[in-house]
Amino acid sequence: MNLSEIFRMALASLGVHKLRSILTMGGIAIGVFSVIGVMTAVSALRNSVETGLSFLGANVFQIAKWPAGIQVGGIDREKFRKRRKITYAEAQRYRELMAGTTDVIRFATWGDGQAFYAGRESSPNLDYGGTDEYYLETNQFSIDLGRNFTAADVELRRPVAILGQTVVDALFPSESPLGRVIKVNSHVYTVIGTFAAKGTSFGWNQDETVMVPITRFLEDNGSDHSSINIATEAPSPQAYGDTLAQGIVAMRIARKLPPEKDNDFEAYSNDSLVAAFAQVADSLSEGAFVVSAIALLAAGVGIMNIMLVSVTERTKEIGVRKSIGARRASILAQFLAEAVVLSLAGGLAGILLGVSAGDVAAVKLHAGIVFPWGWAAAGLGVCTAIGVGFGFYPALRAAGMDPIEALRYE
Repeated sequence: MNLSEIFRMALASLGVHKLRSILTMGGIAIGVFSVIGVMTAVSALRNSVETGLSFLGANVFQIAKWPAGIQVGGIDREKFRKRRKITYAEAQRYRELMAGTTDVIRFATWGDGQAFYAGRESSPNLDYGGTDEYYLETNQFSIDLGRNFTAADVELRRPVAILGQTVVDALFPSESPLGRVIKVNSHVYTVIGTFAAKGTSFGWNQDETVMVPITRFLEDNGSDHSSINIATEAPSPQAYGDTLAQGIVAMRIARKLPPEKDNDFEAYSNDSLVAAFAQVADSLSEGAFVVSAIALLAAGVGIMNIMLVSVTERTKEIGVRKSIGARRASILAQFLAEAVVLSLAGGLAGILLGVSAGDVAAVKLHAGIVFPWGWAAAGLGVCTAIGVGFGFYPALRAAGMDPIEALRYE
């Protein structure tokens, strides 16, 4: 018998008991689905890490009261909540201490707000914050229309604002925003510029923002509830490590921390954010692998059980085939083929469902759609191994039957 005939007979045999075959394939599909679904979502997120998490510029580190959001999971939030806020005076002292090390030091603080203009309004929870002329450079924003903040805007506490594209679309659908006077919460600002569109990443709309000079923000909203984030750009990649070390020392001095006290602030960079995400992704992958391994083991036992039942039901058929010259290898190959087909069919179904579910999750998180070819190939390989491994004993039992005894079986 050639290979195509063996597979044709295997498919015909499986078709006799369709429901049983489908239920057996379902076990394999669930195991493959669990790992492929998670790995598809993780792969999509990994592909968008550079743009999604790299919100700081090159060679930039940030000092803040709180760690970056992705680093907070599993950490005692109460510890950070009790920390002193970083005041504007401390931020200014930090800048003085870093003079001569770097010229690019950005201050920023954020809150929630809603913008209004001519009867139109923005989303009620846009990012409303204060910053300075270094915001573009350290946070990878650029100006679309108008101009950036200047040192004079900050020093003189001018009531001016730069809008994100989502806010522009909401308030100025058919006119230029430049020079228009808008209201954010209860405060009035003149629009001097708009940010170029950046899009949405991990559920955060980066274009839904209004920024004003930080001094004006603190005056309008009070400094008691605001903690300053400080972004520092090293002069070069080679100087990054030294600049970070000097920045931490300068912040300790600005905060008046004694030598025996630990840092009561966080310092992080793009690399630390990517590393934090990698830890989360690895944990998800490990969990999915354990779940899928258990499910696939149970499904493999199910395949062996079904194949043993099939061998018993077809004992007389095996005896007839052997009596007319079927070789032991042909019987073995047919039953192995049935087990492999069951396993591969379940694996393919699991891959398709897993990729679909993973990509849906990725889209919800505003990440790109991917197809994890490597994991799909590995899934098919594992399914083949399961089919062969758990189908071998029933196939061997079928191939080893004595034709005389098999023909007598009732």
